[in-house]
Amino acid sequence: MPDDQRSRLTPLQVRVLREGYTERAFTGAYHDETAVGTYRCADCGAALFRSDDKFDSGSGWPSFTEAVGESVHLRDDRSHGMVRIEATCAACGAHLGHLFDDGPRDRGGLRYCINSAALALDRAGSAPGGA
Repeated sequence: MPDDQRSRLTPLQVRVLREGYTERAFTGAYHDETAVGTYRCADCGAALFRSDDKFDSGSGWPSFTEAVGESVHLRDDRSHGMVRIEATCAACGAHLGHLFDDGPRDRGGLRYCINSAALALDRAGSAPGGA
């Protein structure tokens, strides 16, 4: 990672975005955030999720029912003795969190479980399409 990029990220963001770390539940800035806007990648700024798609899953991490367009890349994650689906930023490859199939059934059943440290809330980014 270039020095200028590393210097603008907190140590926790570096661990999450670059090393695939998961922040502790209920400690992140956005797990209970209700403001309107677009959640962007904390690394590259790409639009990832809209506040309209955020819900309280009770998990302690920001949870969303869908991503903005094809902004999130999914891949198998078999680390830590588990089988999960990792969610990464399609634009820069940063680790965001994981996708689970235990979300609200009336909204498609998906739960993007995302680390707050991977996100930056753009309160002005609530325009149609979330861009």
